Amino acid sequence: MNEEQTKVVEAVEEKAAEVVEAVTEKSEAVMETVKEKVGAVAEAIQEKAAAVIDAADEKAEEVTKKIDESPAAEAVASAGLAEEPPVAAPEEPVESMDDLKADLEKSYQEYDQKGTRKFVENDSPDAEKWQELKQMQDDKTVVKVKIKEIVKGGAIAFVNETRAFIPASQISLGYVEKLEDWVGKTLETYIITVDPEKKRLVLSARELLRERRDAERKAKMEAYKPGAVVEGVVESLKDYGAFVKLDEGVTGLLHVSQISRQRIKHPSVVLQEGQTVKVKIRDVANGKISLTMRNMDEEAPREEKSDFHYKNSAAVTTGLGDLLKGLKF
Repeated sequence: MNEEQTKVVEAVEEKAAEVVEAVTEKSEAVMETVKEKVGAVAEAIQEKAAAVIDAADEKAEEVTKKIDESPAAEAVASAGLAEEPPVAAPEEPVESMDDLKADLEKSYQEYDQKGTRKFVENDSPDAEKWQELKQMQDDKTVVKVKIKEIVKGGAIAFVNETRAFIPASQISLGYVEKLEDWVGKTLETYIITVDPEKKRLVLSARELLRERRDAERKAKMEAYKPGAVVEGVVESLKDYGAFVKLDEGVTGLLHVSQISRQRIKHPSVVLQEGQTVKVKIRDVANGKISLTMRNMDEEAPREEKSDFHYKNSAAVTTGLGDLLKGLKF
C-alpha cells in the first residue's frame, strides 16, 4: 500500500469514527428525552391517583357522617341497642308422640269409619244412600233392575232412584249386537262400582251370569267319573283333537291320539262337526274332562267259547278193499 492509499484509509477511518461518535451522542440525547417524558407521565399518574383517593376518602367521610346524624341512628343509640348483644329467642318445646296421641287416635278412627263406609258427612244428604249402595256391593247383593234407555256404550237403569250405568259388555255373557232390543228388559245384576264423589254407579249382569254358569258347570262335572261311557256331540275340530259337548256347559277334549287305534294326522279323518259319538271318560281334573275312543271295544261283552270234544264210540270196520270197491282201472 503506497502513501496515498494510506492517507485515504486513515481519512475514511476518521470519518467513520466521527459518524459513530455523532450517532452515540444523538442516542444519548434521545434516551434522556425519553426518560424525562416517562418520568413526567408517571408523576402525573401518581398525582391523579392520589387526587382520586383523596376524593373517595372525603366522600366516604361525608356518607358516614350523614348516617351517624340520621334519626334512625339516634333512635338506636338512645334505645341502647347498639351496645347490647342480641338476645337469643326462647326455644320452643318439642312435641313428642305422646302429645299427638289423641289427635292420631281421632284420625285413625275417622279413616276407619270412611274405609268401612260407616262415615256419613253431615253436609251430604245422599251420603246414607251411597253408603247403602256400597254395602250392597260388598255383600254381592243381587240387584234386579229394568233397563230404561240406551246410551253410548251401554244402558241406563235405576237402583233405589239412583241412576246406574250398565256397560254393553256387562249386559250378557255373549256379544250384544243391538242394545235397543234390551230396553224394558229386567236384569239381575251385581254392583261393581260405587263412587259417591263422581256420582257413579255401575252394574254388571255378566258377572252374575258367569258366576252361576260356573257353579252349574261344576255341579254337572261332578257327575262324570273316570271310566264311564257317555254320548256327546262333536263341537269343533282342532289340529290337536276334538271338543265334544257332553252337556250344556260341559265339554271334554278328545285328543287326536285317543280317536283311533291307528295313527291319524287330523281328527277330520275320522270325525266331523255335529257328529254324535260315544266316548269314554279318561280323567277329570282341574275343571277339565279328558276323553278317549280307543278302548271302547274293551267294554263290549265277549262271547264264551264252547270246546268241541270228539268222542270215538264206533270201531273202524272199513278196510282198504272196501274203499277201492267200485273203482274202475
